Amino acid sequence: MQLKGLVGGSAEVIGPEATLLDAAQRMMEREVGYLGVVSRRDLVGIITEHDLVEAVAADSDPGVETVSEWMSEAPDTMPCSISVREAATWLLEAGYHHLPVMEDGELLGIVTVKDLLWAMLDTQLV
Repeated sequence: MQLKGLVGGSAEVIGPEATLLDAAQRMMEREVGYLGVVSRRDLVGIITEHDLVEAVAADSDPGVETVSEWMSEAPDTMPCSISVREAATWLLEAGYHHLPVMEDGELLGIVTVKDLLWAMLDTQLV
C-alpha cells in the first residue's frame, strides 16, 4: 500500500501568521495533533501538539505569538508513491511522529505513526 491510500487529499492546515491559540482550537475542532503550515499553497512548516506544549512551558502568550514562531520549518516530506512500510521505517529512524505527504508539490495530507501502524496491521490481516 502506498501513502496516497492513507491521505484523503485534504490536509489540515493553518497559516503562519495564525496565533498559537488559533492552532490549538483548530486541532481540537479537527481532532488532530498537527497542522501543516501553508503560505501561498506552499508547505512552510508543521506545528504539533508538542510544539504547543513547548510554547506553554516557555510562558508564551498563545493569543499573541504566531504559529511561525513555534513551528518546525521546512519539514521533511514524502511523495505519495512511497510504501507504508518505507514511510514507517523512515519515521522510526528519523524519530518523527508526523509525515507530510506530497504530490506534485502540493500537500495531500499528513500521516501519523498511528496511521501507519493501522495500515500495516490491516495488510497483515488480509
